Amino acid sequence: MSIDLGLRGAVVALCLLIAAMALRDRRDSTAALLGAALAIGAAASMVCTAPTFPRPFAWWGLLILALSSANSVVFWLWARAAFDDDFVPRPWHGVLWAAVAVAQWLDASGVTRSAALEVAIERTLSFASLGLALLAVAQTLVTWPADLVQGRRGLRLVVLIGASAQTVLNSYLSFLEQPSHPTFSMTSVANAFVLFALAGLSAWHLLEAGTRKGSILLPAANVPSSAPAKAPDATIEPALLRRLEQLMTVERIYRREGLTIKLLSVELGVPEYRLRQLINEGLGYRNFNAFLNHYRIGEAKAALVDPEQVEVPVLTIAMDTGFQSIGPFNRAFKAATNLTPTEFRRLSMAGNAARGTTN
Repeated sequence: MSIDLGLRGAVVALCLLIAAMALRDRRDSTAALLGAALAIGAAASMVCTAPTFPRPFAWWGLLILALSSANSVVFWLWARAAFDDDFVPRPWHGVLWAAVAVAQWLDASGVTRSAALEVAIERTLSFASLGLALLAVAQTLVTWPADLVQGRRGLRLVVLIGASAQTVLNSYLSFLEQPSHPTFSMTSVANAFVLFALAGLSAWHLLEAGTRKGSILLPAANVPSSAPAKAPDATIEPALLRRLEQLMTVERIYRREGLTIKLLSVELGVPEYRLRQLINEGLGYRNFNAFLNHYRIGEAKAALVDPEQVEVPVLTIAMDTGFQSIGPFNRAFKAATNLTPTEFRRLSMAGNAARGTTN
């Protein structure tokens, strides 16, 4: 019992430290704010699931339990924000979080006065938690190949899959025992120890990184993946940058079907990790697809404003610039210009016509 409570106390302290650092240093970052909410929720979970926590729950205990149970939603949203630079929170995300919190409150408060309904709510919450954990893992794996931020690539699997395993374990255990009436067991100790290890790893990383830009757990202000390139880092070889620029602007290798960062590294004659560093630290891109789309969209814009290509279908232009279908092209183009390709062409042609009339 003493080990269990000691580990829980340590987890609460570490989680509150993580939340304080996030709110102090990265209040302009969605991922950092969600990380702070995740840490606070984990601390609340350690408190309200402790074997010595007073039961039946008082109103404030029910509130803590409901907030901690909605952590599965926050965890999924944090994974989206941390590993997808273009993620934007939507109103329905808040509705989902509130629905999970209310469901947990209904289950723990007993106001339903129906054992069958309580069991149904518990099972639904368990499946929802498991599903959101799997979605978070999927977000990690799907976006991993195109990620150019070395620190984020190195820590994403350790932190995210470790936390996902914890969520899956909790979901599984909820099928075996009543989550609202935990008792001391080796399972409780193991659960507290896993969270202690995850919180300790996260706190160590934050303290080691300080407020360094690009920390995965405390990301800097939101920067879309399509953001303009920055000035080259002093450690990047100018010759490599020139060769890469030639491949992209003269040889237009971005048109090649199925181009990956591995194939581009072979073409450039450097290891894959060096190419990632070159694009990220030398040009400022955090995502390989955004890097390619910068050149593809540039060529597409030139084609759309060309009077001689006014009859060329948008789909043909998209395919010629390297896109495999019209959907990704439309999304990437609108993200870069706030216009659809058709709207961009129409406005450009109208501008050309107005200038011609004036002349």
